[in-house]
Order: sequence, then C-alpha cells, then structure tokens
Amino acid sequence: MSFFESEIVQDEAKRLFGDYQSLTQLGSEYGKFDREGKKLFIGRMEELMDRYRVFMKRFELSEDFQAKLTVEQLRTQLGQFGITPEQMFQQMHQTLERMKAELEQTS
Repeated sequence: MSFFESEIVQDEAKRLFGDYQSLTQLGSEYGKFDREGKKLFIGRMEELMDRYRVFMKRFELSEDFQAKLTVEQLRTQLGQFGITPEQMFQQMHQTLERMKAELEQTS
C-alpha cells in the first residue's frame, strides 16, 4: 500500500486541511476577538502547526516514492520564495510568539 492510500494519512490530511481552512477563515476576524478569544485562537494555531510538523515529518521519513516527491515539491515551491520548510515553521512560530507578546502588553 502506498503512503497516500493509508486511511490514517488520508484522515489526518483531511482534518489538517479542514482545520487550517477554518482557522484561517476565523483569523480574518482576529482583530474583533476579545482577549480570551485571541488566546484561544493562538493556542489552536500552535496545535495546528505542531500537527502539521508531525504530518510533514511522516512524509520525510517514509520510504514511499510519492511521499518523497511531495516533500521535494514542497521544498521547491517554498524555495521559489527563498525559504525552506524549516524556515516556514520558524516564521509561523515567530508570528505566533509576537501575537502572544502583543496580547500580554495589552493586559
């Protein structure tokens, strides 16, 4: 069975992308959230990034050709913007840390 035929992989991909879409849509209203709503949003984004990082690590560790190809395509696409997947995760982490710091300053 190929990597992408795994029900576990398919399930997590659907959940990840669905959760990501929901959170990004919700994030467009971030400025209107109260303090607790902002904290909750940041926490959910951190959880999502952790899940995404684990998901991508599964791709990297897989021996499946399609999984390896997917990782290389991601690296190529991000490389067009001058960043690596690791830098992407670091930038996301830094953004969430800034959001937390801003939230602490307003308390």
